[in-house]
Amino acid sequence: MKVTLFKPKKLKAHSITGWLDINVLNNAFKKVKVNKGAPGVDNQSIQEFNCDLKHRLINIIRQVKNRTYFPSPLRRTFVPKPNGKKRPLGIPTIRDRVIQESIRCIIEPLFESQFHDCSFGFRPARSCHDANDRIMLYKKLGYTFVVDADIVGCFDNIPFNIIMKALAATIADGNILTLIDRFLNAGINEKGKFKVTEKGTPQGGPISPLLCNIVLNALDWQLDQAGYRFVRYADDFVILCKSRQDAQEAYEFAKHILSLLGLEISKEKSKITSFREGFDFLGFRFNNRGYKMKVDAVERFKHKIRHITTRYHNLDEQTIRKIQQIAVGTVNYFGYSEANVKTQFNVLDVFIRKRTRCMKKKCIWFTDNWRIPNKRMYRWGLPSMVNLLSIKRDIPP
Repeated sequence: MKVTLFKPKKLKAHSITGWLDINVLNNAFKKVKVNKGAPGVDNQSIQEFNCDLKHRLINIIRQVKNRTYFPSPLRRTFVPKPNGKKRPLGIPTIRDRVIQESIRCIIEPLFESQFHDCSFGFRPARSCHDANDRIMLYKKLGYTFVVDADIVGCFDNIPFNIIMKALAATIADGNILTLIDRFLNAGINEKGKFKVTEKGTPQGGPISPLLCNIVLNALDWQLDQAGYRFVRYADDFVILCKSRQDAQEAYEFAKHILSLLGLEISKEKSKITSFREGFDFLGFRFNNRGYKMKVDAVERFKHKIRHITTRYHNLDEQTIRKIQQIAVGTVNYFGYSEANVKTQFNVLDVFIRKRTRCMKKKCIWFTDNWRIPNKRMYRWGLPSMVNLLSIKRDIPP
């Protein structure tokens, strides 16, 4: 059966280039400035770009409208992943980031109305918690078998022609399409050597998450038309079914659609499971009793605390402040109202106090608990994750 992934719209968006003006680019620069980030291959910082900003933005607009704007290669860098591997990033120059952000702001509303309701990643007014709520809703409706899918290097492997075909189905402005194509083909500078890019939209650029969503929106609607319930957050998705056989069929269907998009499901990381067996999604562990922090997330939290509470350093206000930041960030994400994390947070509170006492006394001893009682530690400003959770949920501790 022939599958049409990107059906051209009857009314396409024309003359998008005309929407690029000084106000749009200025707002884009403000967002780039807030996000901070490292310099690109030209080593120009945000502060340096900000000098004579108006002249720079006017020059960018002139080049875009004259079709003489050519992006610089991306600067390759790597960030560590929780599993010990490294995630490749492509860092654009500040100049390229500004125009990417401008284009993203203009074309995002065109595609936002087309996106499926079960897509939650990198979309306005949608979050990981909304995705979790949808999963639990489907569970209550009896969809207890799960296809836990992982796309192999999604951002780095989407073919250029698939991206451009998805964009051209909605956008008729050849100038904008050419400019995006130039961004995709800009290449990568890694350790001083230029490498040609033949596929992918490298993570690190403002427009990459939107392009990923535009392509994977085809997967969403094919799953919908086949009658499957699913939840997708960027390149992570789960399909929820009422039987294991349905889940197996859904797995094969998703595998087929992704192959048409030039992508593939990881055989090692993907599996068919159930709420009874449990599965991980967006940092949470789901099972029949709800969801909580997954084991890796707990270990990452402990690793951060260990790193800043080594006994070879003194306990001071700066250390307390760092612990506060880690604790507050963890509670804000994992302390969502539906998550069963109170017991986990209580255990982590004990861990924080133990590490802090050890740092203060330079050793671990059985008398530490009464020599430095909890109340004194809280007077120092040490956070209690259980108390933070109670405040967040507005319930008695």
